[in-house]
Amino acid sequence: MILDANQVCKESYFIQQGILRAYFLKDGKEISEFFCGVAEWMNSPKSFMQRTADIYYIDAIENTTALSLNVNDLVFLFDNFPEMERYARLSMGNVFGHLMDRIVSMRFTSAKERYMHFKAVYADLHPRIPLGMVASYLGITQETLSRIRAEK
Repeated sequence: MILDANQVCKESYFIQQGILRAYFLKDGKEISEFFCGVAEWMNSPKSFMQRTADIYYIDAIENTTALSLNVNDLVFLFDNFPEMERYARLSMGNVFGHLMDRIVSMRFTSAKERYMHFKAVYADLHPRIPLGMVASYLGITQETLSRIRAEK
């Protein structure tokens, strides 16, 4: 476990190898929110930026190597290196775009369309993510996911 829910996320992790997952618990079930792989940053964005606790857990779903950057060190970089602030702004724009796509997908598309979108977004990762985690990310049961995957 990298981050427990209700803790403040003080580190951002740059993944060198493996996959990290952010998830929350609802009625005792793990609901996957997003996944990050090699050369991506992982944190609990609201907690990390606002320095408040939130609902997300972060854990590795396979052997993972990552570098960590403390939020205070990131603020130092922003204050002293304007290009870092620009990099972060562009990165947050990408995260925002991904989250907006996810919201639209969850609200306006079928389970099959959500699965196809998931495969496109996580093209390199999806074969390595356990199906139960994929189903929870899509908001469907594992049985429904199996039926979708069986369709040709």
